[in-house]
Amino acid sequence: MHPLKTPLLIALAGALLVTTAPGAQARDPGDRPAFGEIDADGDGRLTRAELTAFGRARGAERFAAADTDGDGALTRDELEARADARAGNRLDRIMARDADGDGRLTPEELAGDEPRRGGRIFDRADADGDGALSEAEWNAMAQRRARR
Repeated sequence: MHPLKTPLLIALAGALLVTTAPGAQARDPGDRPAFGEIDADGDGRLTRAELTAFGRARGAERFAAADTDGDGALTRDELEARADARAGNRLDRIMARDADGDGRLTPEELAGDEPRRGGRIFDRADADGDGALSEAEWNAMAQRRARR
């Protein structure tokens, strides 16, 4: 194999696994694994080893699903098909917000009752739970985002 092909294949496979690994992207809560699925020894605690093993197993399953010809490697066409399927699923979830069924989304339909992602981010940032962000909480949120 050409020396540049191996790093390229590793990078592409890594990109697929990272973008599909638990916690890598915002997802519907229904797509989140149950605690018990990750807690392999059933002791009620998640260790780094359990999280790593679960992430690798899930990544391997997703890799296998994307590898439609079963040759153990991903082609550009396989990666594009996987990306198209994920994009289609996301579009379906977005269009489900069309409250009046007219096939068009207004800003109100997109926002819903409360912007979902923004509400979760705010709740996580509000460390003291007082319903407002202090400057320290605001700065801490920015630092967490910068580390990602």
